[in-house]
Amino acid sequence: DFKNPLNVIGIAADLAGMETATPQARQLARSRIRKQVDRLSTMVNELLEFTRGTQSSLVLAETDYRAYVHRLLEDLQPELGECSVILECENEPPPVMLLLDPSRLVHVFTNLLNNAVDAMPNGGKVKLRFTVGAKEIVTEIEDTGQGVAPEIAPRLFEAFATHGKAHGSGLGLSICKRIIDDHHGRIEARNEPGRGAVFAFALPLAR
Repeated sequence: DFKNPLNVIGIAADLAGMETATPQARQLARSRIRKQVDRLSTMVNELLEFTRGTQSSLVLAETDYRAYVHRLLEDLQPELGECSVILECENEPPPVMLLLDPSRLVHVFTNLLNNAVDAMPNGGKVKLRFTVGAKEIVTEIEDTGQGVAPEIAPRLFEAFATHGKAHGSGLGLSICKRIIDDHHGRIEARNEPGRGAVFAFALPLAR
């Protein structure tokens, strides 16, 4: 998870340092670097709090989910494109209001999308879909990989459970679960026959 923002920082720094870079290009690079530094800082804090067993701070703000998802995917699209992965939304994120900690929820999206990329080493497609119920909104992320291995499925969200990733720590999904739990939501995974893995998380609507 740390490699992706570091890669974006490196590319942006190289572009900003080019003699031919325009002021606008340098400003864009600066903005991208700032976002990735903030993202790394949040990830480090999340990891430290998780491993220490301390209570994570949750700063909730009423957030338009459609605008939030669009901004997030715009930031992540370049990372996915470099891995020959196509990202598409099957339907528009609904313009519902949620009480979110935006900086922490970013980690859930990035971890699930990075896992999907890892499951498709030769490229593929990631689909997002959204369903609104009476009390919650469900976000699903589906890849075209091999699906969740049966031997890891029961322990998927446990700490240090990992499978098929040579350098995986087994902490990513357990941290995702903690973030969703802190939002009073739920997260689960399933395999679709003849397709890949689907990770779904539900978040309560703001009242």
